[in-house]
Amino acid sequence: MTSALPALVSPEELHAAAAAVTVPLVVLDASTALATHGEAEPYTAQPLRAAYLDAHVPGAAFVDVTNELSDTSAPQLFTMPAPDALAAALGALGIGDDTHVVVYDNVGSAWATRVWWLLRWLGHDHVSVLDGGLGAWQAAGLPVASGAEDDVAARATPGRLTPRVRPELLATLPQVEQISSGAASGLLVNALDPATFRGEQEVSPYPRRGRIPGSVNLPLFTFLDPATGRFLPPADLRGLLQDGGLLDAQGAVTYCGGGIAATVPAFAAYVAAGVDVAVYDGSLSEWTADEGRPVDVG
Repeated sequence: MTSALPALVSPEELHAAAAAVTVPLVVLDASTALATHGEAEPYTAQPLRAAYLDAHVPGAAFVDVTNELSDTSAPQLFTMPAPDALAAALGALGIGDDTHVVVYDNVGSAWATRVWWLLRWLGHDHVSVLDGGLGAWQAAGLPVASGAEDDVAARATPGRLTPRVRPELLATLPQVEQISSGAASGLLVNALDPATFRGEQEVSPYPRRGRIPGSVNLPLFTFLDPATGRFLPPADLRGLLQDGGLLDAQGAVTYCGGGIAATVPAFAAYVAAGVDVAVYDGSLSEWTADEGRPVDVG
């Protein structure tokens, strides 16, 4: 089945597709907030369900990325679940093999691109990110809904989603170690802000400050228009990715703190250049937990 919508979909395109009802469509609000605490204290995540209940794209369900789409028994927050567990969690939201999924958030699109990446890792290509999230939807003058009725309706008819895992989209710790040490080709791309990349942030939630040796910095926010929250035009995205070395790298891997922000440059590479990039799911939360692994600062 050809995807009903492009990977990056405008509010107007989504509105028209929802009205046409030509393919099964599930819209997900993945909005989540992160909070930092003391030095070396892990951050905590808060699903923004109250904001969803106040206003969301009509027909959208709310997905709790922290719990529904993560392995809550793992040492690191947001760890990807096993394929069958992830497929079951997404199926519970009404997603089946023929469903086109559109996901958004209201906090910078990284949670939306995380769900996009999870679905593509699972082998489901019919997935889009709503450009600019709820803010862009409202700026376009489109209607919003409130309350829990849409979420209840989406979950009323579970879908059957078949896992067809793409292992090349997930970078493992041994792979990252090899790239970092120079034993394997590749490029490690840190998607966090420059201060965190240098280990100079005000408060660090990671066991140790710094970055994986050999990394370059492509902050997630540079891919977005600060005025609108929408992604930059494809030509501008390609320029950023090219300047950062990602498009020419043989075996590029993006990472961040816990595998969320890292999906933004991976999504940008796919949208702008059709390039698949692996994401290191454990990211700094896993890497810095072992004092035997080196970090660079400055």
